[in-house]
Amino acid sequence: MKLDAKIPSGPLAQKWDKHKFELKLINPANKRKFDIIVVGSGLAGASAAATLAELGYSVKCFCFQDSPRRAHSIAAQGGINAAKNYKNDGDSIYRLFYDTIKGGDFRAREANVYRLAQVSVNIIDQCVAQGVPFAREYSGYLDNRSFGGAQVSRTFYARGQTGQQLLLGAYQALCRQIGLGAVKMFPRTEMLDLVVVDGHAKGIVVRDLVRGEIASHACDAVVLATGGYGNVFFLSTNAKGCNVTATWRAYKKGAAFANPCYTQIHPTCIPVSGDYQSKLTLMSESLRNDGRVWVPKRKEDCSKSSSQIPEADRDYFLERKYPSYGNLAPRDIACRAAKEVCDEGRGVGPGGLGVYLDFADAIKRLGEDKIRERYGNLFDMYEKITGEDAYQTPMRIYPAVHYTMGGLWVDYNLMSNVPGLFVLGEANFSDHGANRLGASALMQGLADGYFVLPCTVGNYFASSKQAKPSTGHAEFRKVEAEVHAQTQKLLSIRGKRTVTSLHRDLGRLLWEKCGMARTETSLKEALNRIPMLREEFWKDVNVTGDGRELNQNLEYAGRVADFMEFAELLCLDALHRNESCGGHFREEYQTEDGEAKRDDDHFAYVAAWEYQGPDKPPVLQKEPLVYEEVHMTQRSYK
Repeated sequence: MKLDAKIPSGPLAQKWDKHKFELKLINPANKRKFDIIVVGSGLAGASAAATLAELGYSVKCFCFQDSPRRAHSIAAQGGINAAKNYKNDGDSIYRLFYDTIKGGDFRAREANVYRLAQVSVNIIDQCVAQGVPFAREYSGYLDNRSFGGAQVSRTFYARGQTGQQLLLGAYQALCRQIGLGAVKMFPRTEMLDLVVVDGHAKGIVVRDLVRGEIASHACDAVVLATGGYGNVFFLSTNAKGCNVTATWRAYKKGAAFANPCYTQIHPTCIPVSGDYQSKLTLMSESLRNDGRVWVPKRKEDCSKSSSQIPEADRDYFLERKYPSYGNLAPRDIACRAAKEVCDEGRGVGPGGLGVYLDFADAIKRLGEDKIRERYGNLFDMYEKITGEDAYQTPMRIYPAVHYTMGGLWVDYNLMSNVPGLFVLGEANFSDHGANRLGASALMQGLADGYFVLPCTVGNYFASSKQAKPSTGHAEFRKVEAEVHAQTQKLLSIRGKRTVTSLHRDLGRLLWEKCGMARTETSLKEALNRIPMLREEFWKDVNVTGDGRELNQNLEYAGRVADFMEFAELLCLDALHRNESCGGHFREEYQTEDGEAKRDDDHFAYVAAWEYQGPDKPPVLQKEPLVYEEVHMTQRSYK
């Protein structure tokens, strides 16, 4: 396997414009001859499908939800970054680029990140034109707020439901193309495998989740926009349907999987309350603009109510440790700081796994009406879940799995090492390094879908000259047979354990051994236990029902089966990386004051893993990270 990132030559600020000029083009009249499959209809998938259809391509879009509006992008709350500098506070494309590189602990590809910062300014214009109701100041100008890892206000928002509003904008663009016949939508349909013919991605095999039918679809290029793999931990802020299946099946067909150990823990989640929970709930990072994070200074005060603890006995630990950024320290740093005080026995709430997020000062300064205007729906959601009024008493929060920076390896054109297979948004690895800054997920998804892929996919078509096989091709029939066999195998076991119980065991193991902190010992323990758990799954799982009808237990079992394999790669990647960086914190590698300690001499690369077959260890391929504009330094937010 050869990893060619195809990064353009020339000055960093000119690479993207130069590259767009050098890309080969497809005549508008010829674009209708090319069929493109888009898997996923969240922000990345919907924006890509709509834009490709607008250009003239014939597009099929698949999602396992009943509507694209149900994609997990809808859950993003706080905002979307863009280097508009409307606040005139010193922001610029270069500053957004640098904040993103630094926030990712110097483990992201420089050229991709700069392009993301460039394109960010176009995204806002696009979304405003679509009617996205961004918050505005009294004068009518778009408003901004701050997010972690930045000292400027560059985050555009729509109250606490930015993801929902942006998704509706992309959805209406998609619906227009559906109405015109340029996009054919396949809801309630799950991709179960990738079809590769003569080394090129030429289609997918899917299951109709309502009728149970397994079918093939051929195309000239496949686009995966299927989100991240955070649910491998069982409890996460992701929707329960989020999974690794599409990218994992592509990996087993030859696509390299990059940096799987880079998983993000979010500091602002409602704490775990019991084993009955199937997921966790995120409280937007935007709350840290006005909320102050604290715990009692003394362990003996932890059992008291927050109102009984005077100001002098409170430890505002983020403000104390990181005075320059305070409560808006980056996510990985804020998470470890919260874990540290809880490990000291100063956590609050049941089990001592919580810290306070207090709005009393902001309400006193701005008034309760202003806080309601900014965050009202978030406060309502918190009260519905916990029964507590955050206007009167502080929220309780604790870190939880939220986002995954790892994903399929892609080059500068967003194409994987399998020609014709493009990967967008959270499903690829490209833009965030070892830690994602807040409000950058929406930015990347829309940048990839609206502005990058539509430029680069034509170059593949103009360069490859590949014929499109029919679904009667031998490779399609072979992959269909494999999918049928996997389905029947799951249904035939009829063991005694539920899919949920096995998934919960896997998630607990990963959280304890490869969560906010990892060690060589813990990772080796996980790598020893995962194969045993996987064997137990295939011997004793109980998948009820039939494969020829709606069967959500079967859907779930297939996804957990892939998690059982993927978890091993995640831990293997974490074990090989003998350093700490961003969300990957190896306890053996930390500075004297407990911060992540990188090893740039030995690990300044993208770790891309190549599948070798069942029961064979994957092969590590390395893409060196070369920085032309920035110098790798020890991160400091103090």
